[in-house]
Amino acid sequence: MIIMAEANKNINLDKELEAISQPKAAPQKRVATRRSASPKKKAAGKSTAKKKAIIERGKRKEAVARATLVQGSGRILINGSDIKFMHPEMLRELILEPIKIAERATEIAKNSDISVNVYGGGRSGQAQAIRSAIGKVLAEAAPGDSLRKLYMDYDRTILVDDYRRVEPKKFLGPKARARFQKSYR
Repeated sequence: MIIMAEANKNINLDKELEAISQPKAAPQKRVATRRSASPKKKAAGKSTAKKKAIIERGKRKEAVARATLVQGSGRILINGSDIKFMHPEMLRELILEPIKIAERATEIAKNSDISVNVYGGGRSGQAQAIRSAIGKVLAEAAPGDSLRKLYMDYDRTILVDDYRRVEPKKFLGPKARARFQKSYR
């Protein structure tokens, strides 16, 4: 019995010596993770690979548009709504110009979905910003440089943002350059 107790002490001492002699590992940083209430189960047959998306930005006056292109069936969404519901029709046609040019040159526009988020500015500025963003994203997705050259030949503002901005108002007048009229009665 006494021999057994001494053997147990020796084993415990060996474990303590091993713990002391080994260098302590640096404390691991805690990484914040989001945990849902219930774990998600993978559906059988569905791939978890993400679709490759191309994102571009277009600007005009105060309007900013971000276009995202993913593989799909040719749908165009603007702020979550289909482009068919965009009014007036003149602005819709302006937005669709880069798509019509791209359909003649490549099949990219027919085989991809484009989603655009736009904010700021007025209707016309937003339409021109959307047009620019769509043109840039299609030119990026197209193989080679042919579509980019087509856009530059047709209209440079499809690919190059208009840098002009409204001049700020100055004192002594109602607008940036205009001055209040004098009246001598």
